[in-house]
Amino acid sequence: MKSALLTTILALFTITAQAEDAAQAFRAECGKMAAEAADGITVPGSDGWLFLARELRHISVGQFWGDKAAEVSRATNPDQQDPLPAIVDYNEQLKKLGIELILVPVPPKAIVYPDKLAAAAAPPEGQPPARLDSAHREFYKLLREKGVNVIDLTEEFLPLRLLPQDDKNKIYCQGDTHWSGLACVRTAQLIAKELKTRPWYNDIERQTIEMVERSVQINGDLAREMPTKPAPEKLHLRFVGTQQAGLPKPLPPDEASPVILLGDSHTLVFHSGGDMHTTGAGLADQLAYELGFPVDLIGVRGSGARPARVNLYRRGRRNADYFTGKKALIWCFSAREFTESSGWGIVPVTR
Repeated sequence: MKSALLTTILALFTITAQAEDAAQAFRAECGKMAAEAADGITVPGSDGWLFLARELRHISVGQFWGDKAAEVSRATNPDQQDPLPAIVDYNEQLKKLGIELILVPVPPKAIVYPDKLAAAAAPPEGQPPARLDSAHREFYKLLREKGVNVIDLTEEFLPLRLLPQDDKNKIYCQGDTHWSGLACVRTAQLIAKELKTRPWYNDIERQTIEMVERSVQINGDLAREMPTKPAPEKLHLRFVGTQQAGLPKPLPPDEASPVILLGDSHTLVFHSGGDMHTTGAGLADQLAYELGFPVDLIGVRGSGARPARVNLYRRGRRNADYFTGKKALIWCFSAREFTESSGWGIVPVTR
C-alpha cells in the first residue's frame, strides 16, 4: 500500500516537474522572440499567426507580484508595480458598496496557441496544448484565497483547440491582438452562468434580444504592422441587438444596468466599430444576449489596469446615483497588463 502510494506521489511529482520545465523553456523562448522583434511590436509565428512582442515579454518574466513586481513591471512608480494589492483593495471597496467583482483576465494568445509560436510546444495528436502559464495559475489561486472571484479563461480556451481552427472556431484573431467572436461568446456564457445564480438576477426585468450569425473580414492591428500585408482575415461573429431587417440593431450600454463591464479594448473589439472592426458583436453585446438585459460599459483603448478604473470613478463623480442598484462589476483586461501597464496602484471606486 505504502509502496503504491509512494509510486503515485513520485509520478505526480515527475509530471509536475516536467510541466514546469516545459513552462520555463517556453518562457525563455517568448523572452528571446520579444527581444528580437524587428519592429518591437510584432512577432511572426507559423501558419500566418502574429503575436504581440509585449505580450511575449509578459509571459517570459514568470512571477510578477510581491517582491518580484519591482523587477518585471513596466511601471516606473514603485507604488503602482504590484497588481495584487490593487486588485484585492478594489474588491474590498466594491464589497462595501454591495457590488461583486468578477475578474476576467484575457489569456495571452501565445498561451492558447503556443504551437503557432514554438514548434516544440505542439501537443500530441488529439490533445489540447499543455498549460504553460504557471505564474497566472498561481496568481489566480492567490487572488481567490484573498476573496477575489476570478474566471480563469485559459481552462476554458485550451480545450477549444480541439475544434477545427477555422474562422468559426478560432479563439483569437490570427493577425490582431484581440480574441475572436467565439471567445467573446464563451466568456459571456461563463459570466452569465455565474450571475444567473445570484438572488438579485430574478428581480431584473429582461427583454427579448435577437441574435444573427455572420462572417466578416478584418485587417488586424498586427497584420497592419507587417511589411507585406496579409490578406484580410475571415471571422465568424454573433451579432446581437433589437430586431430589424438584416443584422440586429446594436443595444447601447445602459448606465442604469445592475452589471458594469469594465476593461481594456477586449471590451470594445467587435462592439465599438472603427478600428475595433464592427459593432454589435463584442463582449458587452454577448453579455446582454446571455443575461437578457444590456450592461453598462466602461472600456478604454489603453490600459484596463488603472485608466479604466479612473474612468469608472469619474462616472460616479458625475452621477451621484450611479452606483445605486449596481450588483456586479466584470473587470476584463489582457493578462499582459499585470506587467506591461503603466501602473496599478489604489484607485477609489467612489468618493
